[in-house]
Amino acid sequence: MDKNAKPIANSQLVLREEFDDWAILFDPDTGDGFGMNPIGVFVWKLLDGEHTEHEILAHIEEHFESVPADASAHLAEFIKDLIDRGFVGYEVPGL
Repeated sequence: MDKNAKPIANSQLVLREEFDDWAILFDPDTGDGFGMNPIGVFVWKLLDGEHTEHEILAHIEEHFESVPADASAHLAEFIKDLIDRGFVGYEVPGL
């Protein structure tokens, strides 16, 4: 993927945040649900088409302590999983 690509969340999904900062991401069309820990929720809120993966990683490093050295790989894997589920995509210029 282009390093300047900016992932964007599927606006049809519902994020239900729980009291402990965990959340469920729900697709009302398919009934598919996806549980997310607090960092996943943090990332989800940055999937607005305005941030690259590198920028999202920088936000994680600013807001959380003890970010592992391989956080970039974990972030890429998380976003890929969301893409594979149809929860995230990329804007196509000109559409």
